Amino acid sequence: MTSLVATSAEDPVVLADQLRHALDGGPALGLGMLGEQPDAVPDGTAVVIGTSGSTGIPKRVALSGEALRAGAEATAARIGEGRWLLALPGGYVAGLQVLVRSILAGTEPVVLSGTFSPTAFADTTLTNLRTGSVDALYTSLVPAQVASLLDAIDEPGVRAALRVYRAILVGGQALPQALRERAADAGAHLVRTYGSTETSGGCVYDGIPLDTVNVDVIDGELRIAGPMLADGYLDDPVLTSRAFVRDDRGIRWYRTGDLGIVEDGVVRVRGRADNVIVSGGINVSLDRVEAIVRRVPGLTSAVVVGVEDERWGEASVIVAVRGEALRRSEAEQLEHARDVVASEIGKHARPSRLVLVDELATLPSGKPDRDAIGRLAAQLH
Repeated sequence: MTSLVATSAEDPVVLADQLRHALDGGPALGLGMLGEQPDAVPDGTAVVIGTSGSTGIPKRVALSGEALRAGAEATAARIGEGRWLLALPGGYVAGLQVLVRSILAGTEPVVLSGTFSPTAFADTTLTNLRTGSVDALYTSLVPAQVASLLDAIDEPGVRAALRVYRAILVGGQALPQALRERAADAGAHLVRTYGSTETSGGCVYDGIPLDTVNVDVIDGELRIAGPMLADGYLDDPVLTSRAFVRDDRGIRWYRTGDLGIVEDGVVRVRGRADNVIVSGGINVSLDRVEAIVRRVPGLTSAVVVGVEDERWGEASVIVAVRGEALRRSEAEQLEHARDVVASEIGKHARPSRLVLVDELATLPSGKPDRDAIGRLAAQLH
């Protein structure tokens, strides 16, 4: 067994030093873990990351040093090595992998300190990164950060900073095509990534699996195989056996829970099988939001659906029947629902809009036709 050291990941310099030891067989790191933490973890474990599934139930993903290295090395093989800007929290797998890639490349990452802003991004990039002998520069962002940069594209240094990077990895949530086109027009090279904590971060780039990754579809669900897969969920063999399975050839696969297809080697994600959106890089269960919204007077039969959102990747929209007994204006009703959801789940889960309709589309069974309602919400969002 290997000892486990809990860390808050608030200081990236300290985290990077701890991570070097963890990758070399030292104490494993516990990041974002909730509740009591075990004193030891299985040998080979380098990092345990606390995360939440679609229901908000905490999971502890155990990643080996081998898995983290495999993910970083596969990324380097695809986009090259260089110096990285850390603009994401190191306690999440995307930020953690920036540190792992830097360690393996023998470079020191530059840390974007404080709250993310276009000015801070531009100043840090142009002052600290575009110097020295390293030509290839990289960073990893979420779509909301990219959107804020593009909204400020004419501010001093922002456009130049975006153009400095050989590649800007963008993951954690869906990347709207309109946002990608705006980035291309600004001269930024975005690389859309797909993956999760269970795959040591993004392992499919612009729809193409990294060289050591295999992606298959079983019963409509995307499954991933490769050396970067997590060992499983700490102290949860049932969930581990459900999410990580072996085929008749002995190959180990991770069941992503995402619906999708693979056409001519290109992976296309169609959505979550468990009715979850990823808003601002955080999983949000639409079922859970809907259950809370329906407790709000006047919204007892409302349906909550997900729509594409340029800033957050995805957002939730409340669709309700017009004419229900509302004592508030539409804006007040939405604000009430947002407040209730925020108090029970968090601000990240707040619905973005309330759409009132004469009647909700239904299936022959009488259940809401969520596909039709979702299409309507998308048109009006």
